[in-house]
Amino acid sequence: MSHHAGLRRGRKAATATLIAAAAAVALTACQGTGSGDSGAAGSASDAASSSSAAPATGGGSSADTGSSGSGSGADTGSGGQDASQIPPGKGAATVARTASARTAASASADSASDRCTADELGLRLGRADVGAGNIHTPLVFTNKAKSTCTLRGYPGVSLIQRDGQMIGKPATREGGAGKAVTLKPGASAYAVLHTIQDGLKDTPCWKSPYLLQTYPPGSKEAMTLRTDEPRVCGGEFTVTALEPGTGL
Repeated sequence: MSHHAGLRRGRKAATATLIAAAAAVALTACQGTGSGDSGAAGSASDAASSSSAAPATGGGSSADTGSSGSGSGADTGSGGQDASQIPPGKGAATVARTASARTAASASADSASDRCTADELGLRLGRADVGAGNIHTPLVFTNKAKSTCTLRGYPGVSLIQRDGQMIGKPATREGGAGKAVTLKPGASAYAVLHTIQDGLKDTPCWKSPYLLQTYPPGSKEAMTLRTDEPRVCGGEFTVTALEPGTGL
């Protein structure tokens, strides 16, 4: 009996060992499969998270930059600049305005470069035209330089007495600004000074001038002419924009 009992105990031990081994293999397989699924799920989750996060970052990615037009190649086409040269936050509209401002500044510089200067001009008064109580006197500028220059707009005009003090006030502008006048060497342009005859208004006449002082349009240098005309009356003293010719 003891021999058979020993055999039974041996079989039970062997069976338990086999069952434990089988369970261990099954557990290992299950853990491996679960780990693989978890990894795939993690990768899919990461990919989805990355995909959904991209639009929310604004201008952080190259795709967002291109779609927003901020610092993108679209700016290069609009502003004539390479995208790498555009400061952060400056879009196509800003670059276009900058380019326009540079163009305008360049055009202004070109216009100023051929403007007649005071030292290039001769100055005189033309014959006064008196009619219907009004007195119109041409103020004539002549290009005495060897190159062509231009004038446009109103000259500044004041009447000066012998002690250097201004008489009354500077002439006010009358009429439209007109067009640019191109003066070849020897050519002239004129503005018209206007006042009225004595007695038409109660306002007394000013003193007769000793000098007429004028600033050509766009110039900061004054020109003077020794003259006792015009004598302003009625407080009326105006000047028109320049026109080509002498006004005679």
